[in-house]
Amino acid sequence: MVSVVRDIELIYREDAGRVLATLIRLLRDFDLAEEVAQEAFGAALEQWPREGVPANPTAWLVGVGRRRAIDRMRRGALHARKVADLEAASDGEAYEPYDAVSGPLEDDRLRLIFTCCHPALPLEAQVALTLRTLCGLTTEAIAHAFLVAPAAMAQRLVRAKAKIRDAGIPYRVPDASLLPERLDAVLAVVYLVFTEGYGASSGDALVRRELCAEAVRLARLLAELVPGHAEAMGLLALLLLHDSRRDARVDASGDLVLLEDQDRARWDSEEIAEGLALVESALRASPRGRPGPYAVQAAIAAVHAQAPDAAMTDWPQIAALYDVLMQAAPSPVVALNRAVAVAMARGPGEGLALLDAADARHLAGYHLFHAARADLLRRLGRPAEALADYARARELAPNDAERRYLGKRIAELEAFAQRGSIAPST
Repeated sequence: MVSVVRDIELIYREDAGRVLATLIRLLRDFDLAEEVAQEAFGAALEQWPREGVPANPTAWLVGVGRRRAIDRMRRGALHARKVADLEAASDGEAYEPYDAVSGPLEDDRLRLIFTCCHPALPLEAQVALTLRTLCGLTTEAIAHAFLVAPAAMAQRLVRAKAKIRDAGIPYRVPDASLLPERLDAVLAVVYLVFTEGYGASSGDALVRRELCAEAVRLARLLAELVPGHAEAMGLLALLLLHDSRRDARVDASGDLVLLEDQDRARWDSEEIAEGLALVESALRASPRGRPGPYAVQAAIAAVHAQAPDAAMTDWPQIAALYDVLMQAAPSPVVALNRAVAVAMARGPGEGLALLDAADARHLAGYHLFHAARADLLRRLGRPAEALADYARARELAPNDAERRYLGKRIAELEAFAQRGSIAPST
């Protein structure tokens, strides 16, 4: 029974988004789909330990969810025609997304993203709704990411779902003529899905592999949907190059390993090769020779991927690329990363000056700002100030892996202070 429960937990982590996306397509009701999806997993916990895991678990879950929805509609005397349509749908039709996916247009999760990213919705609502439905993030986690109260985020999600329902927004990938106005938001959402997987916003694990894999898969579908599009290729390249390092980012205990300390033999060489080729293609395809933000970020990741070891990283080139990125897509986080790159290329003093000149209003609650500032202060031999920033970073860190790492740095600095030594500069 224990092994079956573990199987269900794995299926939930990897396929809950797929199950929900198909139920939303069938039911055209976000709230009902979420409720019956949860009921379907509850039924699995009850039945599978007795009956065994079905050959096609995701199809089983969709079927149970659909039948639960029909029962609810009957009890509530809701929309007789809709009930009839659902009952008329054969099991084969309901399960088709899992058995015979013929291309990007047949992918329910891609349909869901384009539905959530309809231009009738505000951008923040587009991102929040996708993170809620596709990634399964809690309202509280999404609220934390947007720096708003959970109640406010809950209302934002309710309004977004109502807008989709009341406006009759279609559940499909738009025609080619409508793609340009929708693609930027979809690319941004796929990037955020990967970001959540690469550095989890809660929990004890740093990496949520299933979200990283899902984001890479969706990025591939988008690149197929708009062949030759520079930013679609750039996004796929960026995700592949980052994903290539996932196995080296934590040690056997699940603790964070910084980029400079990672065993590069554990990086995925196939993903790196594919990513590097895509970077070149994205840069060549960039309009008027001006690469977009994903292509530039992919180029930065490519510099890291091509360095045989940390000491041979071309930091001046990375700093120059961040200058380009600041022109293409300025943001407080880009400014933070640029300051770190400048510190590596030209010294911690210059990097700290840039960091302190960044937009503190947006970075004061960001743990990586305080972690970067603490590291630069440590390298400058200012341990007391570094300790204060490390403590603030640990307080703000979203997951246990990062909190443990920051706790180790604090302990190291405190040990040096007790011995009256100067903090290490590396």
